[in-house]
Amino acid sequence: MQSDSEAAPAGHKTFMGILLALGVSHMINDTLQALLPSIYPVLKASFGLTYVQIGMITLCFQLTASLLQPLVGRYTDRHPKPYSLAFGMGLTLVGLVFLSRAGSYPMILFSSALVGMGSSIFHPEASRVAHMAAGDKHGLAQSVFQTGGNLGSSLGPLLAALIIVPNGQSSILWFTAVAFGGIVLLTRVGAWYGQHLPAFRKRVAAHAAQALPPGKVALSLVVLIILVFSKYIYLVSLTNYYTFYLIHRFNLSIQGAQYLLFVFLAAVATGTILGGPLGDRFGRKIVIWVSILGVAPFSILLPHAGLALTVVLTVFIGVILASAFSAILVYAQELVPGRVGMISGLFFGLAFGCAGVGAAALGRLADLTSIGFVFNVCGYLPLIGLLAWLLPDIEGASRRTRRLREEAAGPV
Repeated sequence: MQSDSEAAPAGHKTFMGILLALGVSHMINDTLQALLPSIYPVLKASFGLTYVQIGMITLCFQLTASLLQPLVGRYTDRHPKPYSLAFGMGLTLVGLVFLSRAGSYPMILFSSALVGMGSSIFHPEASRVAHMAAGDKHGLAQSVFQTGGNLGSSLGPLLAALIIVPNGQSSILWFTAVAFGGIVLLTRVGAWYGQHLPAFRKRVAAHAAQALPPGKVALSLVVLIILVFSKYIYLVSLTNYYTFYLIHRFNLSIQGAQYLLFVFLAAVATGTILGGPLGDRFGRKIVIWVSILGVAPFSILLPHAGLALTVVLTVFIGVILASAFSAILVYAQELVPGRVGMISGLFFGLAFGCAGVGAAALGRLADLTSIGFVFNVCGYLPLIGLLAWLLPDIEGASRRTRRLREEAAGPV
């Protein structure tokens, strides 16, 4: 009996130190990635790029990441590589070096692809480590992890406005020092990963038999994929083209527009903090439902608002919409136990792929019509959140299992 009581805490302990380290490394990774879209106005002016060419830069970066992430996740499910996290950050570092020296459009595309490859390795493996360190608090773990990424995404435009816009493209090289710090941190996380991997694989094998029938799993995954599509196509309209929209409609400067992009991305980071714990407490299906569909009133109103109201609306949009992804990812991981890497890679890859395809498509639409028209059309995408009604309640059984385990353990 004593061995059971000792095993339970070990299997369900939350390692906050590792989660915080993953959050910081995610912040570093996504800060570096966010530099690319943040300097689009600079690249557009320097190289005379069209909106389509700008969209193709994002497409190159996002598709490199999206195509490789599920493959990386599937491979590392079978053959875990604890130090692949540091290697992925190294690829990002090399991509930044090339980007700082890029003198042609093809070189910009190549540099973007390298940064995408680094992301394709980082995200599925870091998400797996977050799952390992979560214990019973998987929503909290993903929120900590995702919050780091969103903070990084919000810092990218701010740092670009403060450093790259005044000093030029070559100043991107300064950020390689940040990438090197990320490599050092991820090397230490990789050591912890290697030490705890055997116990984690035993827990995964024990839960693998609890999966739903294949048909129900397939339907749920299709619904989740459609929801990710709606979320990220709308999100990319803001992350990629919000600055252009502000400049076009309100005659803001590049720096002024980037400061407001920072406000929006900071709101996204705030929403990410809330999404995971709310999912742990109230259920991930409810969070998914509210966080996507709940954006619709604000997104539909946005193209008709003045500058002050636009800023307010984007804060609400960022907070509400950002709570979705942690809930979607953990829900999908619970749908397919034993395939944490593959599912993480699939959904991170979908997020990147949808963003890449969306950036190119929305750029083409903007060239043919206007930025304002793009924002009008995209405002209706969150209505797709109605499909969340089709998701089964897979968390009721998990909550009942936890309650029974706590009752069996008795008072401490």
